[in-house]
Amino acid sequence: MSREEVSEPIEADGYAVASLDGLGEGYGFRKVRKALGVTAFGVNGIVLPPAYETGRHLHEEQEELYFVHSGTVEFEFDDDSTHVLGPGGLARVDASTVRKVRNLSDTDDAVFLIAGGKDGYVGRDGKVPEGEESPRGAGFGGPPGGGGGGGA
Repeated sequence: MSREEVSEPIEADGYAVASLDGLGEGYGFRKVRKALGVTAFGVNGIVLPPAYETGRHLHEEQEELYFVHSGTVEFEFDDDSTHVLGPGGLARVDASTVRKVRNLSDTDDAVFLIAGGKDGYVGRDGKVPEGEESPRGAGFGGPPGGGGGGGA
């Protein structure tokens, strides 16, 4: 039995394992759902550069759960409230709640995982609020607004 740390995805009968680092480089989305063959819900890893702020977004159907792996992020919701979460922090957000995420560090990346669904995976349904444009820069792929558990 191997004791090497897993990086690239490995699939076997009934399971799959990987590391976020093995799913991509640079900033943006890590397509966890696709890489591991998850079918019951959407799930992505996100790497935000220092001081980066995602666009505001909401979903048509899927609730999301955010888990902060490293760094410090601030969630801002459509009621103008803000909440700061560090490593181990969790946020559940209803589909229709407008949200954005900001990396509060000027020097360190922030890494978080998003799982989303409604009675199973609902597809890609992230969108920018009506009348707003996505502020994502070049090279930061993924669903509009920088959201999404369902986007893989």
